[in-house]
Amino acid sequence: MIREALKRLGSIDGIRVRKRSRIIETDPVGRTAQPRFLNAVAEVETRMEPGPLLRRLRDVERALGRVRRERWGPRTIDLDLLLWGDRSVASRSLTLPHPRMAERRFVLGPLAELCPGRRVPGTGRTVRGLLRAVKEIEAHPSRQAVEAGAP
Repeated sequence: MIREALKRLGSIDGIRVRKRSRIIETDPVGRTAQPRFLNAVAEVETRMEPGPLLRRLRDVERALGRVRRERWGPRTIDLDLLLWGDRSVASRSLTLPHPRMAERRFVLGPLAELCPGRRVPGTGRTVRGLLRAVKEIEAHPSRQAVEAGAP
């Protein structure tokens, strides 16, 4: 499904898939009594604004059978917009950077494959620094916040 989603996304006029991470298998988050998930991150090039691009992502999800029934439940495909250059966006339908990406190893790991030194707006850290922080929290779950060293 991930490969098909990227193929369909790349066939949309005005969108070019530049590169993608490896596909990794991870435990589910939120509702954990379900099968493991497959995750990857892709970098796309487009002249579209974030809102129209998000609508195209939703179109691809629907074309691949995605039905939004429950939060964190099983799904055929889930396409999220994580970053938009160094811009921040806050609207009813879209928040960039993605509001929970800084706490999700399944996002940061693949993202770090593509752009480890990229600064994430609003965090003061790089993707690599955020990933280190998440790993540190996982290693010491009783801690709420951790200094991850240099961003």
